Amino acid sequence: MNKKTIGFIGLGVMGKSMARNLLKAGYPIIVYTRTKEKAGDLLNEGAVWKETVAALAKEVDVIITMVGYPRDVEEVYFGDNGIIEHAREGTYLIDMTTSTPSLAERIYEAAKAKKMYALDAPVSGGDIGAREARLAIMVGGDEAAFHECKPIFEVLGKNIVLQGKAGAGQHTKMCNQIAIATNMIGVCEALAYAKRAGLDLVKVLESISTGAAGSWSLSNLAPRMMAGDFEPGFYIKHFIKDMKIALEEAERLGLQLPGLELAKSMYEELAAKGEENSGTQALYKKYLD
Repeated sequence: MNKKTIGFIGLGVMGKSMARNLLKAGYPIIVYTRTKEKAGDLLNEGAVWKETVAALAKEVDVIITMVGYPRDVEEVYFGDNGIIEHAREGTYLIDMTTSTPSLAERIYEAAKAKKMYALDAPVSGGDIGAREARLAIMVGGDEAAFHECKPIFEVLGKNIVLQGKAGAGQHTKMCNQIAIATNMIGVCEALAYAKRAGLDLVKVLESISTGAAGSWSLSNLAPRMMAGDFEPGFYIKHFIKDMKIALEEAERLGLQLPGLELAKSMYEELAAKGEENSGTQALYKKYLD
């Protein structure tokens, strides 16, 4: 059976690895990103370039978007050259950007009116998860569309769950980011304490990462902190964006999240010092002064 042609929009830290994994799995891939140079290696590997979102949308069966901010999602879907206006009837639209639940619902309704199918499917796992095809994928939308696209998701990740109706994927991603935010503070403070106490950080990590304190951030980001590696697996600027979305949604739900407020303020301080393009593990720098 022929595999669906996939259009992939957004080739950042995670998007490029995701597109490459689909290409390796045998899917015909058409790509668009604002800077063509970012797509160079993928084009050499067999992907096809299109100059506009509209040109891409007219030629594919599935469109995956992995861009930066909700405003980028809105432009890609609803702009004059956007997906909603130019994609073909029957196209599956999968937004894997972490964006707002309300925008996910709006895309779903607009797609439905054009006889297309939309899923919001944000991911967790960072650059490593994207590269190694073991992302957690949180999906919102209709069950039939989810099952139709599940073979594609299975190329990208290992933990793939349909969370509910349109917007549910984005709400679940907010839960993920809320849990990470204060956990990152704990990871940094644990390492700072161990260092001040004169302990061997490698041995401390060996002991605590497999016990009740264990977490993805402790196992994957603490070693980067210890090595002074603050390159982005996930940008601070994008994490701040996510925390803002979560706090706005929490306010709408009548819920206070003081831990998330604290984490956001700490990351905003880092961003103000020029760290917005560093990885989220750069929070550790606050404890190195």
